[in-house]
Amino acid sequence: MTTATPELARPPKPGLQRSASRLSGAGHGTPAPGEGFALTIAQREVAKLKFAHEHDRHDVETGVALVAAKRASLVGRGPILSDVQTALDIFGLRDAPVVDHELCVGFAGLAHSYAAQRRFVDAVTDEQLVPTISSL
Repeated sequence: MTTATPELARPPKPGLQRSASRLSGAGHGTPAPGEGFALTIAQREVAKLKFAHEHDRHDVETGVALVAAKRASLVGRGPILSDVQTALDIFGLRDAPVVDHELCVGFAGLAHSYAAQRRFVDAVTDEQLVPTISSL
């Protein structure tokens, strides 16, 4: 009969490790604690937007949440409302009276493709996110 691995002997969760040996660069992501909460906040904020084509909403929610999680991970904390608002501002979504299909072209297919999500998040540079972090 095998026994379960004791909690003390388990390897630490990769998302909670912070070390210099952590892989970085394009395609490796930037883990932060509680990244999933970014999707909850993004859904609430995107629900306030008016879409010309309702089928774009899910892809936009996903893209905004991913960028918000990346912003939060740069300072090693979980996502908050200002991360989502910054992501919306980067793409000009909060200023648009109606989010038309032209604004959503970059988000197309994000909700259903991990490879597209990685490319999308990697395209947003740290420099686009860092200046706004200092205002927190």
